[in-house]
Amino acid sequence: MPADALAELDSLPLDERDSEEALQIRLFILMKTQMWGPALEICSRIRDLYPDGPAGYIHGAFCLHERGRTREARDLLLSGPPSLAVEATYFYNLGCYCAVLGDLDAARDYVATSCRMDEKFAQIAKLDPDLREIQDAL
Repeated sequence: MPADALAELDSLPLDERDSEEALQIRLFILMKTQMWGPALEICSRIRDLYPDGPAGYIHGAFCLHERGRTREARDLLLSGPPSLAVEATYFYNLGCYCAVLGDLDAARDYVATSCRMDEKFAQIAKLDPDLREIQDAL
């Protein structure tokens, strides 16, 4: 019922619609329904309003990647705030994007960093088609 959920968000008072929580809920609905263009717009809004937060960068890059704009996805992550350096997902996604772009050494390094930060990424990496070229080295 994504349309209903989006309608509920639209019914929020104007001053609450741009809260970080409301924007992220809208973003997750759009991403879940693979509405990458509108999701990118929300990510841009999140980055404008909350430039030090990770969501606008990590999810924005993912949306770009899903649209086949992987180089832009990598560049968006690399342009993000220093606060991204504590996010295992940041390093994992950078690894995926580098692997797709053919920078396999950087991909291995980024994925290894994400796995050290959060061991769940070791299992995810074994099945991720973006990492096919480096899976034997993980």
